[in-house]
Amino acid sequence: MRVAVIGASGYTGLELLRVLVGHPEVELSVLTSERFAGQSIDTFFPSLRGFVNLQLSELSIPTVAREADFVFTALPHGTAMGVVEELIQRGKRVIDLSADFRLKDGDVYKRWYGQHACPSLLQEAVYGLPECYREEIRDARLVANPGCYPTGAILALLPLMESGDLSVTSVVIDAKSGVSGAGRNPSLTTLFCEVSEGFRAYSVAKHRHTPEIEQELSFRAGRSVHVLFVPHLVPMNRGILSTVYVAGPADLSTEQAHAMFQRRYQNDPFVRLCSPGVFPTTQQVRGSNYCDVGVMVTEPTNYIIVISAIDNLVKGASGQAIQNMNVMCGFPETMGLEHVPLAP
Repeated sequence: MRVAVIGASGYTGLELLRVLVGHPEVELSVLTSERFAGQSIDTFFPSLRGFVNLQLSELSIPTVAREADFVFTALPHGTAMGVVEELIQRGKRVIDLSADFRLKDGDVYKRWYGQHACPSLLQEAVYGLPECYREEIRDARLVANPGCYPTGAILALLPLMESGDLSVTSVVIDAKSGVSGAGRNPSLTTLFCEVSEGFRAYSVAKHRHTPEIEQELSFRAGRSVHVLFVPHLVPMNRGILSTVYVAGPADLSTEQAHAMFQRRYQNDPFVRLCSPGVFPTTQQVRGSNYCDVGVMVTEPTNYIIVISAIDNLVKGASGQAIQNMNVMCGFPETMGLEHVPLAP
């Protein structure tokens, strides 16, 4: 299958290429970058030397439509929507890694990102979390790949939200991300001297991923869910560790909570559950498409603590996009993604 990556010069683009070159059913055919058109991708990303030698080109929708069977768009929000709309009109199936199609409500999108240019596609786009929407993803023309923070947070909370036996009223999400989550374009806040030896919260209780998290949790719970979400920047390249606090019922034990998570994720190949009372680290998922989850219930306060760990560039972005592609195209869901995490 011929695959195009639009916006191949960022971290998510690089990660898409790194994983796609090992996919047995994929041939990379078009790579685009407006800023670096004309450069060979293996010159721009030397790690790809010997694996990908295509030249980056300026975006031409007719060329992509002619030379690719399937398209990933890894463009900034606001830029992706128009490109995606044209590709859909030309009969292409698309996975968009921006935020442009994740939110179902155009007014909510406007409040957090700006005016949406093609709101008619918001309802059609399928939210690309296979652990929730596997069947809908199979037949979708357009899949909105989830954000990195929402992936870790939602997977930590799904079993609790879907349980009819629990009444979850208070949710606190304390998440820490590596610097690659900010993208590859240089900015003052991500310079080495601004990040190294430091640890800070940002966008406190007003991060753009909040409505995405609340939307999906509300869908799964069948009622309106609000969260307190505080992200932090950690001086590391990759990874997100999300610690979630939920007020639980008085009669729930750690073993019961663990069994609940085990039942929910028994058929999801990329969610790995830690033993009761054991918690994951970002190191144990680095470079992989896994989300590792640990859960415990405190005594006597009965707070449910769930900790999830993902690689923000893989399960939090490009790996999940390829997982979605596999589902859409009828390939085994794990194809090209069964990498053992890097260690140490």
